[in-house]
This record gives sequence, structure tokens and C-alpha cells, in this order.
Amino acid sequence: MPTTQRALSPSTGNDTLGGVPEILYFDFQSRGRGQAVRLLLEDAQIAYDDTRYSFQEFPEWKETGLVKLNPVKTVPVVKLNEKNLTQSYAILRYFAKLLKSYDGKTPEEQFWVDALCDIASDWRTLFLQAFLNPNQQETYPKHQQGDRKRFLEGLQVHLTSNDFSKAGPFILGQAFTYADIVLYQVAHDENLTQEGGKGLQQYPRLKQLVDAVEARPNIKAFMASDRYRG
Repeated sequence: MPTTQRALSPSTGNDTLGGVPEILYFDFQSRGRGQAVRLLLEDAQIAYDDTRYSFQEFPEWKETGLVKLNPVKTVPVVKLNEKNLTQSYAILRYFAKLLKSYDGKTPEEQFWVDALCDIASDWRTLFLQAFLNPNQQETYPKHQQGDRKRFLEGLQVHLTSNDFSKAGPFILGQAFTYADIVLYQVAHDENLTQEGGKGLQQYPRLKQLVDAVEARPNIKAFMASDRYRG
């Protein structure tokens, strides 16, 4: 059976969303796209129910339960107001719109936030292709020296040359957005944020962003709690 844990106490943010969202995802520690949704809710201090399926029970649930919630059978799914929300980055953007936060204020800012989210999404796709490959011992080292390095170098350039990002530490300078969460999470899942961001020493602007995400009071408290699983 899946496990469900209530995180946080209902707040005005829940009133804005219209209820307590339930995240349905793998029991995959604090990794993956589902974790990006958790991070936004934790930062905004919005109560949520965290439902996790073990990797052993997921295949059966995928065919008998998940398919009824999302016909393409991917997670996370967020249940809210009798709706089934799918696609993690669309969920983040939807919450940002409802909360009137976590996004740019102008079309130009919104474009830049969306663009950096797309870059992080492309990076994650290549990461998973290499890491989950049956020949992982061959494909993942190639990814680390190839595609991952290309994305890290490119992000370092973007974050140091764009006028919004140059104001640091986030993608929009001082404004924290959903794309900062997306970028942080893929770096985390590639084990680049651990040990004080040791894996990002050659990319100081990206490390600055990672450090700033982890320093946000509500995220810092979350990462020190038993809800955070590494």
C-alpha cells in the first residue's frame, strides 16, 4: 500500500489554491520531478499530502490506478479540487499563476524563466536516458563528460550574461521562481549539490543559485526535517 503523510498546516496559501493538494509520486527519496513540486509548496508554506508508491507496487498501480488519473501513465499527479493535475512543470506554472508569485512580472521576465526551465528539462531528459540505460556504466560517464558538461557550461554563461540573471542569485536576480526550483532539482539529482555543492565548483554562478535555494528559510527548514529524505 502507498504511504501518505500530511506536510505542514493549512495556510492562506491553501485558501488561494482552493484546498490541500495531494502529490502522487514514487517513493524516490527527495529526488525527481515530484520533489520540485514539494519544494515550491514547502517554500510557500502550503500544506500538502505526500503519497508515495514503492517501486515494487508502482507497476501494478500504473496500469490499474494511474492510467485513470493520467492516460499517459506518468507521475507526478497532483489531486486538487477534484482535478487531476499532470506534468510537473505545468503544475509549477499553474501554482505560480494562482499564487501570483514564483514567475516573472513582465513577458520578458516570463520568457527568460520559461527558457531556463526548458533548458533544465532538456538536461534532465538526457540525464535520465544515460542514468537509466541498461549500459549505465558506459552511458552515464559519457553523459557526465559530454551532455552534462555542455549544459553546465551553457548555464554558467546564461546566468552570468543575461541582464536579469546578473543581478543574482536567482534566474531573475533577487526574485525566486519556479525555474530556480527546476534547475536546482536536476543539479541535485545529478549529485552536484551535495557536500556543499562540491560538484559545482567550476560553475560558480550556478553554485550561487543552488546555495541561495538551500538558504531560503522554509526550504532550509524542510531540508533539516524528517520530511526531507536526501
